[in-house]
Order: sequence, then structure tokens, then C-alpha cells
Amino acid sequence: MTQVVFCLPGANLRHAIYVFLCDFKMIQTMDTRVTSNHITELKPGEIFVFGSNLEGAHGGGAALLAWRKWGAVWGQGAGLQGQTYGIPTMHGGPEDIRPYVDDFIAFARQHPAMTFLVTEIGCGIAGFTPQEIAPLFREAREVDNIWLPQRFWDVLNGK
Repeated sequence: MTQVVFCLPGANLRHAIYVFLCDFKMIQTMDTRVTSNHITELKPGEIFVFGSNLEGAHGGGAALLAWRKWGAVWGQGAGLQGQTYGIPTMHGGPEDIRPYVDDFIAFARQHPAMTFLVTEIGCGIAGFTPQEIAPLFREAREVDNIWLPQRFWDVLNGK
């Protein structure tokens, strides 16, 4: 992609270049922060973010994988658990899920050394679509250590 920076007479060229680089970084970041659809291994510092239920009964889907492989705690439905982070999705609609997503985004901001690989939470057993869940992650677009599934990015970018 080619972008041209225009600088009006008297304008600060350094500022114009800074704005360009910030725009470029956001484009690059969103294009490269895509969670794989088939996560089988985690590197140190990577956190598997999965859809859970409030009871923390990790009996299927990504929750079962989180429990079997990376330390999700049976009986804990939300938050950091081992090398995973649970977001409850089985107790209501998107507005009931929103507070847990907001808590997750705040947590990720407070832990910039961790990389959070968000799965398509709520889009499996819970039965939601990316069009219903992705908007809950709108603020995550600006958080460099949160990676989202491609279908979430597509919704957030209006594709």
C-alpha cells in the first residue's frame, strides 16, 4: 500500500511524518495480529483466550482444550487461569458478555508483556456469530497485545 504525506507550507513536517507512521503502525498491527484458527502450541507469554461458562465447566470446544493443555481451572469461568483467560459466553446475550470482555481488555492493557490470542469466543457452542461478538472487542483494536480471529477483524473493519 502506498500512502502520500502532504505538508502545507508552515506545517510541521516532523508531525506529518509522525501521523503517517502512527497510521501505518495501526494498519500493520491489525493485519498481523490475527489469531490462528488452529492453535496447538503456546509460546512463553502467550495466553489462550477462550469462551467459557460461569461455572467453569470446561467440557467442550476451546474450553476443553484450555483445560487439557494450558491450565484452565475447572470451576473458574472467568479470568486468567494458567496460560489461558476465560470469558463467559453461555449465560445470556452479547450485552451480558460485554462486561467480561471489558474486564479482559483492561487486564490485557495492564499486562503488556503477555500476548492474548483470542479465539472466536461465543461462536461455537454458545451459538453466536462473529457479527454479534466482534463489536464487543472494538476497544481491543488499539491494544497491541490482543490478537483477534480474522472474522472478528473483518467485522470490526466493516468487511
